[in-house]
Amino acid sequence: MGRLAKSRFNPAPGVLDFWNEIRKPTPYRWPILLVSALPIAGLMYYLAGERQYKDPERPTITYITSFAPDRSDEEIVTSNIDNQEVKDLREARREELAERKRDLYKALGSAAGMDVEEIDRRGEETRAQEEAERQAQQDELMGRASETTDASESTTP
Repeated sequence: MGRLAKSRFNPAPGVLDFWNEIRKPTPYRWPILLVSALPIAGLMYYLAGERQYKDPERPTITYITSFAPDRSDEEIVTSNIDNQEVKDLREARREELAERKRDLYKALGSAAGMDVEEIDRRGEETRAQEEAERQAQQDELMGRASETTDASESTTP
């Protein structure tokens, strides 16, 4: 306590000073005390109040469909075939651009004196390995890996 008495954060002198001032017979001491206590009382009233909010309305869900819900099976099959053709055309174009890019890099490598055949062979190996990994991941995701192993086990005597 001796350490707190010497500290500037000691509340005792402030409380004693307040007590001395409030005991003096001044005509406005009680109104001043009430006005001074009003902000704290208002804050306490505001913070202690309990509010009830109305539950929010449940959202209405609007389903956005890309296709007519009353399509026939023939329309679905036709749509799937058309989409597959577009996908195949895009893939062919992508492969065509990749091949053109490889040809340009081969020309650049030849001009720079590089062994483009060795680089191309390594690139083909890398692409084949990536394709095999991608296919293995797809097979695993689709659950085909267990089917292929089951089929190979059943054919061996």
